[in-house]
This record gives sequence, C-alpha cells and structure tokens, in this order.
Amino acid sequence: MALLSGAMVSVSAAVELPKMFSDHAVFQRGEAVPVWGWGEPGETVTVEFGGQKVTGKADKDGAWRVELASMDAEAKGREMTVTGSSSGSAKVADVLVGEVWMASGQSNMQWSLSQTERAKEDIAAANYPEIRLFQSDRVTAATPQTKVGGAWLVTSPETVGRFSAVGYYFGLKLHQELGVPVGILSTSWGGKPSEAFTSREGLLTEPEGKGLVEQLDAAVKSYDEGSATANYEKALAAWKKKAAEIKEANKTAEKKQNVPRQPGKPSSPALQPNRPNSIYNGMIHPWVGYAMKGAIWYQGESNAGRAKQYETIFPQLILDWRRLWKKELPFYFVQLANFKKASTEPGVPDEWAELQNAQLLTLSLPKTGMAVINDIGMANNIHPTNKLDVGNRLARWALAKDYGKDGIVISGPLYKGSKIEADKVRIEFDHAKGLKSRDGGPLKRFEIAGEDQKWFWADAKIDGESVIVSSDKVSKPVAVRYAWASNPEGANLVNGEGLPASLFRTDDWKLKTER
Repeated sequence: MALLSGAMVSVSAAVELPKMFSDHAVFQRGEAVPVWGWGEPGETVTVEFGGQKVTGKADKDGAWRVELASMDAEAKGREMTVTGSSSGSAKVADVLVGEVWMASGQSNMQWSLSQTERAKEDIAAANYPEIRLFQSDRVTAATPQTKVGGAWLVTSPETVGRFSAVGYYFGLKLHQELGVPVGILSTSWGGKPSEAFTSREGLLTEPEGKGLVEQLDAAVKSYDEGSATANYEKALAAWKKKAAEIKEANKTAEKKQNVPRQPGKPSSPALQPNRPNSIYNGMIHPWVGYAMKGAIWYQGESNAGRAKQYETIFPQLILDWRRLWKKELPFYFVQLANFKKASTEPGVPDEWAELQNAQLLTLSLPKTGMAVINDIGMANNIHPTNKLDVGNRLARWALAKDYGKDGIVISGPLYKGSKIEADKVRIEFDHAKGLKSRDGGPLKRFEIAGEDQKWFWADAKIDGESVIVSSDKVSKPVAVRYAWASNPEGANLVNGEGLPASLFRTDDWKLKTER
C-alpha cells in the first residue's frame, strides 16, 4: 500500500491519480465525469466504476484522461479501479455519486465550524457520512499546476470541526433537501484578493485585470533574489535582537510587551498569495475539469479599497471559471456583512458599501445569486460567527435555481428600479413579496439627495412591493440610497420571509474608490 491522493490507495508500478480521485471522493451526478492521471507514455489505461469500463491512451508525457458516462446519485460507496497496460493499477475506495460544489474565497469561507456560534451542538450532531469535504492544501505557484495536496474527509463529529462552516452548512442543506450525497471542494485562503484566484488569461480580458497582471509582471522583473535575501537576513537579525530584549525586559516589567512578528522569508512576487494568478495556479487550476455542479464564494474584504475595480474583476473571475470548465457554472456568492462602528450621518463615502454594491451589480451575470447578510455581521469582528444563515441563504439559490425546488424565497429585496414622482422617489424591488420592516417600526437608513448631491435621512413608507422615499429637506429629489455604510445599524427592510434587503443606490455619482 502507498499514500496516493491523500488516502490509502493500492498501487503497483507507477500509475498515478491526482488527489481528488482518492478514497471517499464524491462524483457529480447527471453529467459526464472526467477521470485523469499519469502513467507510462503511450500505454492504454482502463477505468472501471459503477458497472462502466472506459479506456484511454496516455500521451507522450504519460498523461491520460477518460470520461465516465452520466450517473444517477448513489449513496453506497463503490470502488474505482484504474489499470495501466504497463504501469500497474490503483484502487480508490468508497466513492459516492451526488452533488459537488466548490467553496472558495477568503477567510470567511475558510472559517471552520469549530469557530462558529453553533459549534458545540452542530459538531456533536454531524453524523452525515454522505457529506464529504476535500480541503485543498494552500499553495501558490507561478504557473498553472496539475496537482494539489489534500484529502477527502467524511463528515463526523471527529472531522467536521475542521470543515469550512459555510461550505458545511450549504452542503448539509442540500443533502437534507435533496437526499443525495454532497461533496464540497474547499479552495479558500484567508485575506486574499479575488484576482489571486483568477487565471492570467482571465484577467487579461479587461483593462482592469490587465493592469493587475502588468503590475505583477513589473514586480517579477524587478525582483532581485539576492537583495531580497540580504534584506531579509538583516531584518531577521534585528528582529532576533529586539525579541530577546523584550523577553528579557518582560521578566521584571509589570506591563509586558508583545514580541513583534518575525519577518517572513522573501519570495518571488509570482508566488505571493496576494498577487494575481498565484492561488489560481496552485489551487484552482488542478481542479479544472473536475465534474461539479457549481461554486459558492465568500470574499471581497481584501478588495474593499478597490471596490470600483471589483465591479469588473469579480465578474472576470466568474467568467474565467466558466471558460475553464466549459459550461455556465452556477455561481452564488455572499455579500459582505455589516462591520465596524455604526455610522450616524447620511452621505458618508464608504468603501465597504461600495464593495457590497459591486457585488450587487454582479447579479447582472446569468446564473449568479447573492446571499445578503447585512443583518448578521459584528461591529468588532470581520468574521461573523453566524455561518448557519450564510450557508442556508446560499442554498436557497441553488435549491430553487438548480434543483427546481418550488416555494423557496431565494433572496431578500433586491433593487430593481426607481421612478421620481413629484417630490418623492418610488423604489421597486425584486423578491419583495410581503415587504415590511423587521422590527415593525419605521423604515430606517434610507438617504435622499437632490442635484446638489447633499444627502439627508429620508422618510420611507412601504407601498405594496415598493417603497416611497421623501424628505421635507429635498423638494426635487434625484437620488436615493439604502444601507449605504459599512455598518448601517438600524437598516430594517425585509420581505415576508424575513430576509434583508441589499444596500443600493439609484445614482451614478463618483465613488470613493473610483480612480
């Protein structure tokens, strides 16, 4: 026996499978399932699974690829055998067939179930062997890779605490509603921008992305490993000296000092995880072609300072992944939660709100959906501990749009359009059935402005599935905004399902992050 694919796989000779094809894997039902790997150049490779037997031929480099025909869901684990005519065989155990989704983004997607407000009870109850998660190793690369480390984990109280909480709750909801196995492919990395998850080719399709690639190329060209290493060694020596001084002083000091963070080893800009393409090359590209239903995404915090740019580069990521998978993958994402100290004045420029607005605009792409969570954030924590509602709100989109479940309200109210009516503005929404205020009180956090672009808090009243906005301070209104703040405390517009309305703006005035 030898360790292949992150799990025990029987191997003789040299046939090799990437780690996604390993024990406890989940294959996508209802579509062809590619299987690939490496063996001897020119040899014939046979893959057997679920009563199918397909063959292919390895190329001059030993790479091969075959396709299993579409399969129905199967909750009983079965064995897949891969045999090379000259490189031996590999066996993968306990493979299920069901629904497969990629869960990606930054730290709020990475956030583990053990760190959430429901950790104790939900970990103890997690006896769901038909839900599996593959946690990809967090690695970068300067060029697209074919292999990534990691392993499939079967959901149990012993394993689930390490799972992405949002990914788990999303998968759990699908499993409960559909009654089929679910596989979640976790490719998240905390604190990283969207362009790091996008291919070079994908970014080059628009000027905004092209500019990021050009900045990377310039940084790579000017990078001097010798100088960087010398500077690192100098900084490390200074750090060691300072750390020793602090530790010595702390022995007798009443107020202890913190030792500063140790300098990081230098690396080429192309390998830095905050740079374009780096995470894509190391963590996303190895998955390209793996049969999956779609993707869920929770990211944006690291792009907030460039929110206007995000209006372009976030859609570039979605379109890039669809190009790579050669199908219109459903792509459901989380709008940033409320965060930081609550604002008290209207008309305050806010990059966090601008990023949320960029996410709202991304809904113009087909087969996208957005979970609005401006009601569950935490002023002092960028990582809200309520991840159950996040996963469930993402699942609403998938269950309704991809699995045909009737009667599901997929979202809170989303801005559809506006109309000026004398001294008032009528705001129309999608998903507005049962429009109301969450607390039964007056609607809050609506702002209104005239041509002078001076904002005032507005009166807002529900009229069917619209909201009428006005102010005695603005006789000729031209623009309305709602919940336009990093923490719009008091924002209380919801629909009959109790789902919150997204922020919006009716104007096109220049934004804080617009260059």
